[in-house]
Amino acid sequence: MTRRGALAGFGATLGLAACGNPVGGDGAAILDARVDATRDFLFDRYPGTRELSDKSHGILWMPLVTEGGFFVGGGYGQGALRINDVSVDYYSAARASFGLQFGAQQYAHALFFMTSEALRDFRSSDGWAAGADMRYALPDRGGALGVDTTTQLSPVIAVVFAQSGLIAGASLAGTKYTRIIP
Repeated sequence: MTRRGALAGFGATLGLAACGNPVGGDGAAILDARVDATRDFLFDRYPGTRELSDKSHGILWMPLVTEGGFFVGGGYGQGALRINDVSVDYYSAARASFGLQFGAQQYAHALFFMTSEALRDFRSSDGWAAGADMRYALPDRGGALGVDTTTQLSPVIAVVFAQSGLIAGASLAGTKYTRIIP
């Protein structure tokens, strides 16, 4: 495959993804139902996240992110930002990566905004990229989430859960969150 062919395929994929954004459709209701199910799964499986939720100023729920790669990779998902458990905005997460990698996986994640400044910065940006001010908290197999003083003082805490599939390798990646109309 040539570089030109790969770029053309990537451009076509982006073009088709943009076509599926009808105003006035039932996309928001479907996305809200997925977010409810994801939230309930996380709280039931990892009860410590309820405390994290209670202390947060808002949570971005991404019920399903699909990613894959073979040297060049990408991923995409849609979710809802909730404040006081009410959806206030909808977002997409687009991920691009390059490096020694292969495979595919799906997962859910939630971004807990622990300060009002972090939430305000996220909502006021044109496109927010996950950065150095974010800490990852990974639930262990025992069903507990390790939330310590370090993570509780972080402006944004990302919890990744419900992984399926396999992706292996090392890569440099970034995820950009953009407001959408589902």
